[in-house]
Amino acid sequence: MNKQEALQEVAGRKNFGASHALMTTPQPCVMIATWDKDHTPDVMMAAWAGQYDHNQIVVSMSKHKTTDNLELTGAFTVSFADIRTVAESDYLGIVSGNNVPDKVAKAGFTITPSPNVDAPIINEYPLTLECKVVSWKDGILVGEVVNMSADESILTDGKVDLAKLQPIVFDAAGMCYRAIGEVVGGAWNAGKKFID
Repeated sequence: MNKQEALQEVAGRKNFGASHALMTTPQPCVMIATWDKDHTPDVMMAAWAGQYDHNQIVVSMSKHKTTDNLELTGAFTVSFADIRTVAESDYLGIVSGNNVPDKVAKAGFTITPSPNVDAPIINEYPLTLECKVVSWKDGILVGEVVNMSADESILTDGKVDLAKLQPIVFDAAGMCYRAIGEVVGGAWNAGKKFID
């Protein structure tokens, strides 16, 4: 549709157009951690991310210190901001490592070097994906997950329990973060009531 064509109203609904920020909301608040050239940890929040394939993730982001680090090391970790780390995670998303090189320490976070990829693990995030860069082109990062590690505190019966993790998501409509975790139905199960 070209810009001169007027959108038709959808009966009983309000049109927002294609450029509205709510296209895919809510969005996970993922924390991307890398090393810089001096082996200083850098972490940024990204909200445009998701699973790309069985063992790959994809993140859309513009040029940052993090992207410079990705080109340098070819590795990163992804953690999930949670209700316990809202302020720290937001801080890491609004402050550039180019301007505040010690922002990870200023947030009160500690790190452990990943034993599997050349990137830091932020200890205060209980769930981390260790990733190798598959590609970084035109603002799209694709990473191969080589390991997922989780703190025992967020496990139930040996599996990650989102009710314990309490990850946050970005709500573009309200310009806020929201917590998730409540179970509302069984996957590949709730809809069986419609099967004859």
